[in-house]
Amino acid sequence: MTIPGSDSGTPYDCDYLIIGSGFGGAVSALRLAEKGYKVLVLEKGMRLGAADFPKSNWDVKRWLWLPTLRCFGLFKLTFFRHVGVLSGVGVGGGSLVYANTLPIPKKGFFTSPSWAHLADWETELGPYYQRALRMLGAATNPRLETGDIALRELGRQIGMEGHFEATQVSVYFGEPDKTVPDPFFNGRGPERAGCVFCGGCMTGCRHNAKNSLDKNYLYLAERLGAVIQPESLVTDVRPLGAADGAEGYAVDWRPSATRRGAGGTLRCRGAVFSGGVLGTVELMLRLKQGSLPRLSDRLGYGVRTNSEALIPVTVPDGKSVFSDGIAIGSILHTDENSHLEPVRYAAGSGFWRLVMGPRVFHTNGFVRAVKLLGDWLRHPLMNLKVLFVDDWAKRTQVLLFMQTIDSTLRLVRGGLGMATKLDVGPAPTAFMPEARDLSERYAAIVGGKPVAMISETLFGIPSTAHILGGACMGRDASEGVIDSDNRVFGYRNLYVCDGSMISANPGVNPSLSITAISERAMSRIAPLQSVRR
Repeated sequence: MTIPGSDSGTPYDCDYLIIGSGFGGAVSALRLAEKGYKVLVLEKGMRLGAADFPKSNWDVKRWLWLPTLRCFGLFKLTFFRHVGVLSGVGVGGGSLVYANTLPIPKKGFFTSPSWAHLADWETELGPYYQRALRMLGAATNPRLETGDIALRELGRQIGMEGHFEATQVSVYFGEPDKTVPDPFFNGRGPERAGCVFCGGCMTGCRHNAKNSLDKNYLYLAERLGAVIQPESLVTDVRPLGAADGAEGYAVDWRPSATRRGAGGTLRCRGAVFSGGVLGTVELMLRLKQGSLPRLSDRLGYGVRTNSEALIPVTVPDGKSVFSDGIAIGSILHTDENSHLEPVRYAAGSGFWRLVMGPRVFHTNGFVRAVKLLGDWLRHPLMNLKVLFVDDWAKRTQVLLFMQTIDSTLRLVRGGLGMATKLDVGPAPTAFMPEARDLSERYAAIVGGKPVAMISETLFGIPSTAHILGGACMGRDASEGVIDSDNRVFGYRNLYVCDGSMISANPGVNPSLSITAISERAMSRIAPLQSVRR
């Protein structure tokens, strides 16, 4: 194979090499394959199926991604000075572990000054959001469970009941546990089975009901000839010939899990960075100091969370059941900038109890430690009941509070990888008064106690499942890493399509937005035959 439009005659292993198989990488793989390009996807995680997923998150070897300890699962925890990040690993990326929700952000996301000058985003992305919803099999959750009903009651108490609704989710709601021919792509997709409402969406769906990317974009891409190579970590991307990459790139990779061998080098016409913020930004920061020095100095800036707080509420009555249903079945918009969602795990998935303690609020760490001790002294019986509750997931409703209020961090290279610095605005915090008030009201409704991760209480480090930015858009390299069509400034045929391209705070799960923006980016690339002409 030779580069389209090139006279060099240099052989290539593929036209486009995609680094990562999450939402952006999966979209890129399918759309480029449809345009006639030879596509290769390198994914550092495993290719996992229903039989490989853990029955509960106590099975840490199947759940956690921690290769140094021989854990080759689908879920990764990463801690920085300012935030702890929850992310997914494997063929399908974050879709394996996310909570299925597919919200379109509010208008403020599209009109944010950080990127509104680049395009009329609400108009531009409208058709691509609709395409993404169809591809991901969006459907309305048909069942409200104990935690959802309590959230609706909270809405009534604060005068916002009209702003409560069931979620749009990426789940097949056919007859429970009944396998049927592909219901989404006119028979071109895989067989599916109806959701059994077990609550296990975030530890890997073992019932073939979750519309993860291996059931749609990636599945269809492989049918068109795209190759997905798991357990392959990219270590270098360097131009072949011309410094701007006009003659293509050499991509070095090494085995990342159980794959044996020394790795190798692949030659491609172009590449798409789709490893998520933690993968793409870390790799590009290293490349800027080596093989790709033209990368923008804005690399690593504009890193966002959804200004969120994760607040488990445990009810140790031995009767309440919060584990039935889908991962997130409802949403309450508490004001124009905020919303609350009840998140659940399947019964038996109680790993998180190991890192939980009473939830206390204060900006000073020493004061929090004193208040933590005081909570134990004032409520010893309740704390013991919560600590030794019979089934943590069954008796716990995790509340996810998110806001569209914007502030940013910066990712830089550190001694052991990456580190965070403050960029614009205050640092992310787990101690938002609105979140505390709502969680206490919710706890009163269900008769439970709000708790928190010890990392939040002792160190003030909030957690997020929605790390975004770091390779943001701009008019030129002085303002961003990529342009409004996702092309990397300074290089030819290099793209970024993942959460690191998100250039404003969506305030909601970003998976649908990543999918839609990637769809738009891929629509800008000409079909292979047009390029060759």
